[in-house]
Amino acid sequence: MKRILVCCAAGLSTGMVVNRMRQAAEQHNIAVELNAAGINAFTETFSHYDCCLLGPQVKTHLEACRAQAASSQIPVSVINAMDYGMMRGDKILADALALLA
Repeated sequence: MKRILVCCAAGLSTGMVVNRMRQAAEQHNIAVELNAAGINAFTETFSHYDCCLLGPQVKTHLEACRAQAASSQIPVSVINAMDYGMMRGDKILADALALLA
């Protein structure tokens, strides 16, 4: 089972995105663990996941997060702003899984 962390400013808007991603995973019978968190929790939590996605509103943290995760070989990426705004859980999930391929 793949484990994916989704971070935003406070973890609230990503909670909705994660729910949409869970729905897409269930529809396609994909076994994943999905969690949302605020960007402030990244340092303490990223090592428990296979990849991490950042909401567009915290994209300025991308390089710092990538640097922290590099030694653990955990990919970090920013969610496409349009997909995030439209809550396209299926597309966001597919992008996360592509990071792990």
